[in-house]
Amino acid sequence: MKDIIRRSPVVFNKTPIKTEKRGDWTVVRAYENEGQGPFLVDLSHKTRWDLQDEDLDRLKPWDITIPNVPGEAVFKNDMLINRMNATQASIWNMDGSDITEPDNPAYTETTDATVCLALLGKNILSIAEKVSSLDFSESEKPDPCLFQGPFNHVPCQSIMVDKSSEDACLLLTCSRGYARDMIHGLLEAGSEFKLEPAGEAVFSNWLKNRMQKT
Repeated sequence: MKDIIRRSPVVFNKTPIKTEKRGDWTVVRAYENEGQGPFLVDLSHKTRWDLQDEDLDRLKPWDITIPNVPGEAVFKNDMLINRMNATQASIWNMDGSDITEPDNPAYTETTDATVCLALLGKNILSIAEKVSSLDFSESEKPDPCLFQGPFNHVPCQSIMVDKSSEDACLLLTCSRGYARDMIHGLLEAGSEFKLEPAGEAVFSNWLKNRMQKT
C-alpha cells in the first residue's frame, strides 16, 4: 500500500530552510530571506470544512456557537467559523491539529479542493486595496468578519481577522486551481511594500501572540 502524499497548490520561488512532516503533508515552516514583513503565508494544509444545514443554528461545531448574521465570524480555540448565509458556514482549523470531523453529513471537508493564504503585518490593507474592491477597512464591521467577493479577480472567502496596523491579518481561500495566479497577483501587488513569502512559523507566532492578547 502506497503512502498518501498531499501537496499544497502553492509554490513560492524561495528555498525552504525548515520543513515538517505532518500527517500526509510536508509543511514549510520557514523560507530563506523572509524579511521583516508584510508576509504571505501558505496555510493550505490547515483543515477546512463547508457546513450546510437547513437549520444551521441548531449546530455547535466543536462547542462553538455559529454567528447568526451572514458576514459575521468567530475565532475561538483556534477555530474560525464564518457565517456565509442562512444555511451555510465555513470552518477553518487554524492551529493545524488533527481533530475528528463530526459524524454528520452536513460537514464536507474542502481542504484539498481549495487554497488558503494569510496576509500578515503592516500595509496588508494597502495591498488588498490594489487587488480587490472589497472594503476590508470598514470600521462598522468588528473583527473578525467575512467578505465574499472577487479578490485578484478570483471568487474568494476573505476573513479580516485583525485590521490593526502592526499585526494585521487577512485570511483568504479560493478554488485550488487559482493558486498560481493568486500568488503571482499578490506578490506583484505587494512588491512596493516588500511583501515576501514566509513559512508557517510566522503565522504560528502571530496566532500565539493573538491568543496571549485575548
